[in-house]
Amino acid sequence: MRDDLQDLVDEVSRLLGAPATLEDPDFTLLAFCAQGEDTAGTALDAVRTRSILTRGSPEATRRWFTDFGIAGATAPLRTPADPVAGILTRLCLPVRHHGRLHGWLWLLDEGRTDTTDAESPALAAAMALAARAGALLAATRPGADDLPATLRTALTGDAPAAAALGVALGPDTPVTVVALRPAGPLPSGWAPPGAGAVGVVTGRWVAVLLPLPGTADARPAGALTAAALRDLPAGSTAGVATARLGCSALTVQWQEARDAARVAAVEPRLAPVASWSELGAWRQVVRLDGPDPAFAVLLADPVLSRTADVWLDAAASPQRAAALLTVHRQTLYYRLGRIAELTGLDLADGADRLALHLAVRAARLGAPAADPARADRPTPVVP
Repeated sequence: MRDDLQDLVDEVSRLLGAPATLEDPDFTLLAFCAQGEDTAGTALDAVRTRSILTRGSPEATRRWFTDFGIAGATAPLRTPADPVAGILTRLCLPVRHHGRLHGWLWLLDEGRTDTTDAESPALAAAMALAARAGALLAATRPGADDLPATLRTALTGDAPAAAALGVALGPDTPVTVVALRPAGPLPSGWAPPGAGAVGVVTGRWVAVLLPLPGTADARPAGALTAAALRDLPAGSTAGVATARLGCSALTVQWQEARDAARVAAVEPRLAPVASWSELGAWRQVVRLDGPDPAFAVLLADPVLSRTADVWLDAAASPQRAAALLTVHRQTLYYRLGRIAELTGLDLADGADRLALHLAVRAARLGAPAADPARADRPTPVVP
């Protein structure tokens, strides 16, 4: 395997025209390129020289690089130079396999490579070689291909499984959890969204653990998820949890993601992908066991319950509600009178309006989703 890794490092160096090294997550040197004609004249720094001579890096150096988010990186990134410390700028290519971090390819390219150039054939080819290096390293590490099963166990609240995922993805890697709610069977060959994503089917849901590229911001996950939904049956929805560092809160994120997906299924303004952080008042509604039984008679009438829902969403504006319902305003007033009569509410009272709004929204959501711990045995989804 060492010869294969060496060949990969030499090829990456040739592609990008810069000296390259391959290190594992502990910054142990695994391979480095010989400076040939393609990279002649490129300056070396003290960090690279020490790494080659000692096959490793001191703690201060490791901390300096990890502070730039390399542990959570799923795409190329650049670390800056530090002239005082004798450190040159570097191109960092994360080496991953099925979401698990196995190290980094480092290139002293003097800042020539644009990490934002998605059309660069050389950079794309280098990332493919990084993925190949990840597969080679994964083959030497037991459990590297068990991440989907580990994720499923972690979602039930198993702390050791969550800790194992944290180690596999890298320390303090920002992650989010995506809950996909397919409207039918998954297409053959479907893969979870995002580089390094780990997915598993659990009951009616698909859970996806998604490392975020160097930031605890889940918004990019929404765009990735929306793209993934296009390959699922029509009517599928998804939810995205709040991003957090590490995997210690996966059960909380899993609940947030599923709740957001349920809301996306009934709220057109948020469909097809809803983020927990953007649910607003739906956060309170989705955690209810269901509508208050005191409103059963009203909720059995679809016309009156929709009228109440639209009127309340329109901030109790008769003009706006009548237009949205396409009815005459006098018809709206009649229906509101019937709602007050059936429920005993004073619709001019803010507390009564709140109770009514919670009831009609909870009725739209229907029954809460099943506990994942009681779901069917999952089927792994591998990228």
